[in-house]
Amino acid sequence: MVRTRVDGPPLAPVGAKRGWQRGLTACAVAFVLVVIPSTVAHADPTAAEVEAQISQVWAESEPLIEQYNSVHQQYEQNLARQAELTAAIEPLRLQFEVAQARVGVIAAQIYKGGDAGMMSAFLSGGTPQTMADRLSFLDTLARDQKVQLGQVVALKEDFDQQKAPIDKLVAELAAQDADLAAKKSVITERIDQLQALRRQAYGNSGGTGSFRPWPCPSTYAPTPGYTAAAFACAQAGLPYVWAAAGPDAYDCSGLVLQAWAQVGVYLPHNAAAQRRSMPYVDGADLQVGDLIFYGGDLHHVAIYVGDNKIMQAPQAGDSVRMTDMNAPGGIHSFGRPG
Repeated sequence: MVRTRVDGPPLAPVGAKRGWQRGLTACAVAFVLVVIPSTVAHADPTAAEVEAQISQVWAESEPLIEQYNSVHQQYEQNLARQAELTAAIEPLRLQFEVAQARVGVIAAQIYKGGDAGMMSAFLSGGTPQTMADRLSFLDTLARDQKVQLGQVVALKEDFDQQKAPIDKLVAELAAQDADLAAKKSVITERIDQLQALRRQAYGNSGGTGSFRPWPCPSTYAPTPGYTAAAFACAQAGLPYVWAAAGPDAYDCSGLVLQAWAQVGVYLPHNAAAQRRSMPYVDGADLQVGDLIFYGGDLHHVAIYVGDNKIMQAPQAGDSVRMTDMNAPGGIHSFGRPG
């Protein structure tokens, strides 16, 4: 039977500063504590023992990876926003510099006595009315320049005020991005160790079987969901690479992102954020192309391909494959992009 969604308390935003940092700290501590038993190095582990070790590490790694995807995407979006703001203010910046230079020349040459000869030449000769007109011109010019400069300064100050929070956020996200990227080497090293054990346990067979052992999608439907599911099916056998979204490798949310992008639906690169971006669907009403979310923390997502089967990018060292919909673990809920 198809499981129905499990309701729970509202999820905190994935990018929330303190919440996700505490989560990362707890995850990192737990992750480091996962070690390969010393007996494994001296005895041939069974396939079940190796898979249990990999599953243990992966259960603690995948939430971190999905958090990385979310933070990295926010980082890139805010960098783009910063560039847009900088481009928008560029004409004002140039106008400000020109006005500032013009008024500075006038101030230096006339009002500050930088060129007394110029002032004398400008005011000498002509009738009293001519001199009065010239003085009026200077006064008007000075006032116009001052008003112009004041307007530009005000605009620039307004821009700086609007841009300051973006700069602050980009700096914070850059630090977060660097911190998460540093964890990548730790994750990769540990997974590589476990993959070496997997190869030792399975030999050349790989222990993976067929990547698409059933019809995929199970039935045809003239819907965007079918097109998305068909794309996911076509990716069978490509490697899992965390934070990847194709075309040669995927993680779980990256596969879903690209599948639905084929029909013009653009999703965030994060399972929890994808969950928040679409309405819930009852398990009894699942259609090909719908998304299935897993875990209380929404750390995994797959695309439904019919007949209680999914296409998913399971974990590091594995490949995009078709599996039973319950294979990834506890189902959180179902959603339909659109």
